[in-house]
Amino acid sequence: MKLNDLISHFEIQTTNEENELLDKLTDVMIPEQFTEREQTVIENLVRKSLITKVVEDGKMYLVKNGKKPF
Repeated sequence: MKLNDLISHFEIQTTNEENELLDKLTDVMIPEQFTEREQTVIENLVRKSLITKVVEDGKMYLVKNGKKPF
Protein backbone atom coordinates (compact mmCIF):
# COMPACT_ATOMS: atom_id res chain seq x y z
CA MET A 1 0.00 0.00 0.00
CA LYS A 2 1.29 3.44 -0.91
CA LEU A 3 1.49 6.37 1.47
CA ASN A 4 -0.76 8.43 -0.84
CA ASP A 5 -3.46 5.78 -0.42
CA LEU A 6 -3.32 6.19 3.36
CA ILE A 7 -3.17 9.98 3.42
CA SER A 8 -5.90 11.47 1.27
CA HIS A 9 -5.40 15.09 2.38
CA PHE A 10 -2.05 16.47 3.55
CA GLU A 11 -2.00 19.88 5.23
CA ILE A 12 0.83 21.80 6.89
CA GLN A 13 -0.24 23.74 9.97
CA THR A 14 0.38 27.48 9.73
CA THR A 15 -0.40 30.41 11.99
CA ASN A 16 -2.58 33.36 10.99
CA GLU A 17 0.54 35.48 10.64
CA GLU A 18 2.13 32.91 8.31
CA ASN A 19 -1.05 32.72 6.21
CA GLU A 20 -1.14 36.51 5.81
CA LEU A 21 2.49 36.52 4.70
CA LEU A 22 1.86 33.68 2.22
CA ASP A 23 -1.01 35.68 0.74
CA LYS A 24 1.28 38.70 0.44
CA LEU A 25 3.89 36.66 -1.47
CA THR A 26 2.15 36.58 -4.85
CA ASP A 27 5.23 36.85 -7.06
CA VAL A 28 9.00 36.57 -6.80
CA MET A 29 10.15 38.97 -4.07
CA ILE A 30 13.38 39.91 -2.32
CA PRO A 31 13.78 39.55 1.46
CA GLU A 32 14.55 43.27 1.87
CA GLN A 33 10.92 44.07 0.99
CA PHE A 34 9.83 42.67 4.34
CA THR A 35 10.21 43.91 7.90
CA GLU A 36 12.51 42.14 10.35
CA ARG A 37 9.55 40.36 11.96
CA GLU A 38 8.24 39.22 8.58
CA GLN A 39 11.70 37.90 7.67
CA THR A 40 11.62 35.76 10.83
CA VAL A 41 8.22 34.38 9.83
CA ILE A 42 9.59 33.75 6.32
CA GLU A 43 12.41 31.68 7.82
CA ASN A 44 9.75 29.54 9.55
CA LEU A 45 7.93 29.10 6.25
CA VAL A 46 11.19 28.07 4.56
CA ARG A 47 11.66 25.40 7.27
CA LYS A 48 8.11 24.20 6.62
CA SER A 49 8.93 24.08 2.86
CA LEU A 50 6.17 26.53 1.96
CA ILE A 51 8.62 29.15 0.62
CA THR A 52 11.85 28.55 -1.27
CA LYS A 53 14.93 30.76 -1.40
CA VAL A 54 16.33 31.01 -4.94
CA VAL A 55 19.75 32.52 -5.68
CA GLU A 56 20.05 34.06 -9.15
CA ASP A 57 23.03 36.18 -10.22
CA GLY A 58 24.19 36.55 -6.62
CA LYS A 59 20.82 37.85 -5.39
CA MET A 60 18.40 35.97 -3.16
CA TYR A 61 14.73 35.77 -4.09
CA LEU A 62 11.75 34.29 -2.26
CA VAL A 63 9.25 32.15 -4.14
CA LYS A 64 6.11 30.46 -2.85
CA ASN A 65 6.38 26.73 -3.47
CA GLY A 66 4.35 25.57 -6.43
CA LYS A 67 5.21 28.67 -8.50
CA LYS A 68 7.87 28.96 -11.19
CA PRO A 69 10.61 31.34 -10.01
CA PHE A 70 11.38 33.10 -13.30
